[in-house]
Amino acid sequence: MEYTSLDSYPFYTESEKLVNSLGYHLVELKISPHKGTTHILAVITTLVPTEEIGVDDCSKVHHKLLPFLEEKLGTDDTYMELTSPGMERNIKNAAEFALFIGREVRVWDKTVTDWVGGKLVAADEKSLTLEITKDDASSQKQISFADIAKAKFIHL
Repeated sequence: MEYTSLDSYPFYTESEKLVNSLGYHLVELKISPHKGTTHILAVITTLVPTEEIGVDDCSKVHHKLLPFLEEKLGTDDTYMELTSPGMERNIKNAAEFALFIGREVRVWDKTVTDWVGGKLVAADEKSLTLEITKDDASSQKQISFADIAKAKFIHL
């Protein structure tokens, strides 16, 4: 799995500060032109891993983020879709793991050719650490991003 710093995406850093001030993390921000209109896709998550995102949360962020980005882009001819990560999110960029610490995830570990699941306890630019509980015993496993083929949330 590839790690691309979220700060490398246009307008991400400034947008994350705004979204964070409202009590959320900005997981993904894509801005693209489409037939004369600018399309914006934003995905947010809560700062607390046990909390869920609702329509009111998305609305709150949408009302602040859209005018902010329109000003930055110098246009009001925009369409913005703002969502939660969803229950079945495929984690697309290894940099996202740091935003989901405390959540249950599963990764396809190429070294064991199988899914490995657990609570995400740490993530940096090279690897993540999962807390795996089996038969009432916990252990931690560090997995290099190079060894991850794909990853998603675990929903209980």
